Amino acid sequence: MDETMKQFQQGLLEVEIEAENLFLARHELVETDRVRNGNREALTALRKRARTTKTSVPSAFESIMRDIDSRPLVKEVCTTCGDHDAREKTWLMFPGTDVFVTIPFHAAHTILEKDQVRLDFDSKKLQSYVKEKTFSISEKGALADKIGPGVLRSLVTLTDKQRQGS
Repeated sequence: MDETMKQFQQGLLEVEIEAENLFLARHELVETDRVRNGNREALTALRKRARTTKTSVPSAFESIMRDIDSRPLVKEVCTTCGDHDAREKTWLMFPGTDVFVTIPFHAAHTILEKDQVRLDFDSKKLQSYVKEKTFSISEKGALADKIGPGVLRSLVTLTDKQRQGS
């Protein structure tokens, strides 16, 4: 084989490997988004159960000033729990397992909120990786200038068939 053909094969091999990595990253991104949406739905259900929204619970300063006469000066208010009993038992299925446990309400939403932050970070990291790989593949797309569209189409639709005599 001559040198240009070897370079061409090497270029195709690199593009194929990067495309495979891109497909794997996209699949992982879809799975991460699916888990993230389920987590978000669980947090919304817990907020509905506690009858709170992200902005409905007064700030710590407001609650201190309102209750300054009758209660201790410092009162910690969870934005999700609000006035809801934080020790009430809540069923929670741990991610990646089929194990259900009952844990306190406050612990349940704290776990879900930490998972949501981690999933948001993972999702953004995967999105940037997908963008990087897509750009890299499009940069290597200079092969389209060297190969006619008909030949490129035949390479894409090429399938292996066994010989009948073998």
